[in-house]
Amino acid sequence: MTHMLKTTSLASVLALTASMAVAQQTDLTIGLQLEPPHLDPTSAAAGAIDSVLYANVFEGLTRFGPDGSVGPGLATSWEISEDGLTYTFTLAEGVKFHDGTTFDAEDVKFSLDRARAEDSANAQKALFAGISEVTVVDPQTVEVTLSAPDGNFLFNLAWGDAVIVAPESIENIKTTPIGTGAFMFDNWVQGDRIDLVRNEEYWGAPAYLDSATFKFISDPTAAFAAMMAEDLDAFYAFPAPENLPQFDADPRFKVIVGSTEGETILAMNNKMPPFDDVRVREAVAHAINRQEIIDGALFGYGSPIGTHFAPHHPDYVDLTDISDYDPEKSKALLEEAGIETPIQVKMTLPPPSYARRGGEIIAAQLRQVGIEPQIENVEWAQWLETTFRGKDYGLTIVSHTEPLDINIYARPDYYFQYDNPDFQALMEKVAVESDPEARSEMFKTAQTTIAEDYVNAYLMQLPLLTVAKTGLMGLWPNAPTQATDLTGVTWEE
Repeated sequence: MTHMLKTTSLASVLALTASMAVAQQTDLTIGLQLEPPHLDPTSAAAGAIDSVLYANVFEGLTRFGPDGSVGPGLATSWEISEDGLTYTFTLAEGVKFHDGTTFDAEDVKFSLDRARAEDSANAQKALFAGISEVTVVDPQTVEVTLSAPDGNFLFNLAWGDAVIVAPESIENIKTTPIGTGAFMFDNWVQGDRIDLVRNEEYWGAPAYLDSATFKFISDPTAAFAAMMAEDLDAFYAFPAPENLPQFDADPRFKVIVGSTEGETILAMNNKMPPFDDVRVREAVAHAINRQEIIDGALFGYGSPIGTHFAPHHPDYVDLTDISDYDPEKSKALLEEAGIETPIQVKMTLPPPSYARRGGEIIAAQLRQVGIEPQIENVEWAQWLETTFRGKDYGLTIVSHTEPLDINIYARPDYYFQYDNPDFQALMEKVAVESDPEARSEMFKTAQTTIAEDYVNAYLMQLPLLTVAKTGLMGLWPNAPTQATDLTGVTWEE
């Protein structure tokens, strides 16, 4: 009898242990290289904010899907007037912000009016420049009137800069983001991590995960160590591509290789001598060996580009020949421009590996033609303040991860300060053109114009390299926008 009791107890323990072993994991710790400077996606250019908050905490009227398509978000449907000027949005019902306040048409009006206001701090204010009026029809209906038709309007509203925020919580949004998404902000330990928890009252399909932690690890070696030790469940945009073969060979992990919208450029300050001379900019472009940068900084991952346009886009034109590697031509152009070499120029490099590693390679290439970059490694917040906003630089390396963003070249006050009235007029025509073939031709002209003006040196399309534990499902393989959407992420049963 005693023996039987002991046997039964042991069986119960084994059964319990087995059930615990197969219990599905409901939390996630995911690594990112860049930490956001603050948590308001509507008032900063830092893509790192969207990386944590887009779709997870904040939502817009429309949203990007994993394939880059635009679909419904907080607006479940819309009607467009025949003249293309009026968009009438029907809003999702029963939506609440994470602080319990109700989401309605007033919040949409507040968000869009704030984004387009004269004193707006929105980094993509141009997205909203065509809005002439936002009208609340009733709590579930909002009407947006444009000053001219805009074939990109629904696309623009899907950006992280266009998410809907509330007047009740706007004051503290930079440290306590209050959105409508499937996850709620829980905690931010600056320099370490951001914690999210599932929104139990989410209006749409609930998240599978109970909680998620974004862990910020800027050093590639530390990122590798953290994954190998299984301190992380995944690392999105893994910064050490040289380690990918080790993960590929380890059954605990899988490597996901995708693409981003990230045109990686060596930006030149077009209003700062000597880069105000197109011959000098062309000399820089011809001094650069793209494949050497791709091999040395990204270990062979990435595609060469010759203009500011994604190669996977159907309207892309391969213009790499316009800025082919030709150091002798670079030297001749510098001589023609009257530049006495060697000439020193300030090069600022933000933290990502493509910038720091790529910058060292580019600096060596430029020295071969008489240009001496003075490298300053800066943190992301400092880059945004002094390079992006302050325009205190000669050269810098950055990846532009916003989708279809060639229109930034139509902004003379943008950080590379390219001022071409003809290009600006072309972008105005693109904005109102609805015929796909005509738009395609305009995009091709735009790509060629900036390539021939050597506005920047176009390097490569940034790959998306993600390492994850084998059982993790639902991460986006590609990045049609800078986001780490966890709303569909789950663990294999």
